[in-house]
Amino acid sequence: MADLFDSLDPPRLPLAEAMRPQTITAVIGQRHLLGPGKPLALAFQSGKPHSMILWGPPGVGKTTLARLMAKAFDAEFTALSAVFSGVKDIREAIAQAEAARARGRHTILFVDEVHRFNKAQQDAFLPFVEQGLVTLVGATTENPSFEVNSALLSRAAVYVLQPLTAEELAELFERARAHACPDLAFEDDARDRLTGFADGDARRLLNLLEQVQTAAETAGVNPVTPAFIDEALSRNLRRFDKGGEAFYDQISALHKSIRGSDPDAALYWLCRMLDGGAEPLYMGRRLVRMAIEDIGLADPRALEICLNACSTYERLGSPEGELALAEAAVFLACAAKSNAVYKAYNAARKFVANDISRPVPIHLRNAPTKLMKELGYGKAYRYAHDEPGGYAAGENYLPEGMARPDWYQPVNRGLEAKIGEKLARLRELDREAESRAGQDGVSGSSGRDGSR
Repeated sequence: MADLFDSLDPPRLPLAEAMRPQTITAVIGQRHLLGPGKPLALAFQSGKPHSMILWGPPGVGKTTLARLMAKAFDAEFTALSAVFSGVKDIREAIAQAEAARARGRHTILFVDEVHRFNKAQQDAFLPFVEQGLVTLVGATTENPSFEVNSALLSRAAVYVLQPLTAEELAELFERARAHACPDLAFEDDARDRLTGFADGDARRLLNLLEQVQTAAETAGVNPVTPAFIDEALSRNLRRFDKGGEAFYDQISALHKSIRGSDPDAALYWLCRMLDGGAEPLYMGRRLVRMAIEDIGLADPRALEICLNACSTYERLGSPEGELALAEAAVFLACAAKSNAVYKAYNAARKFVANDISRPVPIHLRNAPTKLMKELGYGKAYRYAHDEPGGYAAGENYLPEGMARPDWYQPVNRGLEAKIGEKLARLRELDREAESRAGQDGVSGSSGRDGSR
């Protein structure tokens, strides 16, 4: 029996593990962090490890970078997964780090999916990070601003990792093919199809290549064609991008269908993506964005319905919760449309980014102290609720000398039509107040320059 087992070939490493880079220069992608003079490149060159949070989608190199840190700094590497680990595992990892320090070795503690740890579990790392016992490297696919404790964030640099580009995936494909199946040829369209299915995820690309390699060897196919890839891969992958469009092209089609008020097309693209394996809550977040960008104040119910649809999906899951997403998509498609707030916000942000820091007018400043009152803070401010109609006609709320920009221009649709009518009435009251102030020889507090 022993002879039988001795004769067996050792198990082959999965391609994704076999292709894991062993040096920083071998890493494909993340040039904004690893290129010459970039933050992580400088960190590796410094020889001084620091705690960090690596934020990015799956398969972009978070685990690889953590392992390379341990190698570059000649440190112990200890890994935890927040999915499977608890406080007991954290204590064991710390005990290992203390033992390593006794041997004169530092420890890189890698925590995968750190956002899944609760507050108490995240807090458990703090004293050991502060003492320098471990250098913490957390990996997360979620925004650390919302999912990682502020105390932990303050002790770690946050680096944002990006999905691999089509060119980077093509480079990885050629490197992996040369390593795993150098005799297997791929038509150009087949390679592009495979990298398209990977959707920026290096691990996914390598796993797909393994599947295709096995299928091609079994079927005796060489070269590999796009049609063979469709046959070899699972139904979901095939339907996910059946016509060759990229993932974000389908999102774009959904967005444009809703903007164009076509509920049937909106349902088609929503179902197409859900059927292909798109994450339903991702689709819900995109619907929320559409409600804000394309419906806005023409129908404020749109945002509420989309948020409720996301909450419903979180409560019910699939498939029941997906009906709420469909309801939201249909409502958005049928709702009155306005991008007035979207345009106004972008214009305001651009103006502020390029403008000087204008002081707040004296009459709008709060005066909580005696000195501030003596300096005139808040003087002559008109309390709108005490004014006729609840509106202080002619009052100015912009910095002195700044022309009214009129960024927000309501459209004549839905609720915004009424908003536009109200703003027009208020502007007329402003003009009448300014006219009276001019006739009385008073330079009113408005400070407006008549450019409205």
